[in-house]
Amino acid sequence: MTTSRTPSPVSGAASDLFDQSGLQTLAERLVAAARRAGADAADAIAVRHVSQSVEVRDGRVEEAERAEGDDVGLRVLVGQRQAVVSTNDMSADLIEQLAERAVAMARVAPDDAYVGLADPALLARDFPDLDLLDHVVPSAADLERRAVEAEAAALAVKGVTKSGGASASSGIRGMVLVTSSGFEGAFLRSSHGVSMTAIVGDGTSMERDYDYSSAVHAADLEDPAKVGRTAGERAVARANPRKVATCKAPVVFDPRVAGSLVSHLINAAKGSAIARKTSFLNGRLGERLFNHGVSIIDDPLRRRGLHSQPFDAEGVVVQRRAIVDDGVLTSWLLDCATARELGLTSTGHAHRGVSSSPSPGPYNLHLAAGELSPEALIADIKQGFYVTDLIGVGVNPVTGDYSRGAAGFWIENGERCYPVSEVTIAGHLLEMYKQLTPASDLTFRYGTNAPTLRIEGMTIAGR
Repeated sequence: MTTSRTPSPVSGAASDLFDQSGLQTLAERLVAAARRAGADAADAIAVRHVSQSVEVRDGRVEEAERAEGDDVGLRVLVGQRQAVVSTNDMSADLIEQLAERAVAMARVAPDDAYVGLADPALLARDFPDLDLLDHVVPSAADLERRAVEAEAAALAVKGVTKSGGASASSGIRGMVLVTSSGFEGAFLRSSHGVSMTAIVGDGTSMERDYDYSSAVHAADLEDPAKVGRTAGERAVARANPRKVATCKAPVVFDPRVAGSLVSHLINAAKGSAIARKTSFLNGRLGERLFNHGVSIIDDPLRRRGLHSQPFDAEGVVVQRRAIVDDGVLTSWLLDCATARELGLTSTGHAHRGVSSSPSPGPYNLHLAAGELSPEALIADIKQGFYVTDLIGVGVNPVTGDYSRGAAGFWIENGERCYPVSEVTIAGHLLEMYKQLTPASDLTFRYGTNAPTLRIEGMTIAGR
């Protein structure tokens, strides 16, 4: 096993990555220039992004990348007309030109009754410390060591025949937001990751599997050797898969794929989909979709959360919110524009890139744990399917029809017996949610987390 050296904190010029004062000044000047150019209102965001990654295969570096830069976006409003412009040119003489161009574009844009800045009453005033920035920046050599360690651990698992590659990465991303209504805020969030793909067999009998870990702080990453070992063990377990006959049976979703069922619901609960009437949840606010005890939480304020932030992309207060509470759908995800269109109030879910207007999206999602252990959850299943991998899209967000390729393990008499592949599982999301039972094994590893989930009576299409 290779021991990773603890990297040193950055100093000197590199520490400027953590200083957003210049970006804030730039955003302030852009907003002021937009007002001088004739905008009735404006906001500006400045986004900093730094990323580095190393990929290794067979102990050698295959690729090493580093990218960093700052981008700015300006949104202007002239009456009920809106325009967005962006650039990565930070020269001072461009500010007036950018503002004038944006205002000229807005004047010829179509009217939109729902555009506008956030109501000042909704704006965040206090920014909680979410511990989102790791001031220790790893070097390329540190990342290489993490990747090599993960790969070596996978290759040491008996039955693994080759490496599909290991990688390690780190980054910093954040934004400054300034609005003409008086809001100013900024945050930075770091990221670290390590992953490994292991392969068993070769030719047409080859199978592969993976594992990865992501964290805001490097100290919270799983040991690279554990990531590699898990990838290797998973790949070995999938060797020599069988096909199964078409049937209806319980389907159990492993935690690493169970979060996808949460994501399908959240995508359908976005205000943009509701306003366009392109969601299978349309008209179902306040209805019971799940059994009692099932809750889906979105928490932008989780300390060291992968998608935490102290305010949304319009400066609106963010808060922990139960999108589903005790089985009942309680809220849409709304930015200001979709909230106005639906006659509601923003829920603080606005996200935005420098070249786009705000749109709603989630933060840190999880489906709350149940009471049964994973073993107890499958103990009474005579014949069923335990899913560890999902393939393809196959979900219709308008109708809720669900059909996806899957691989995993066949369940007989409450035990996982043998690997299965080339299977399709199908159902309808509303019926699936009614039949969903969560286990007790919730952990927070991903942006969207769920425990092991059991769904009754799905169609399993095999041979």
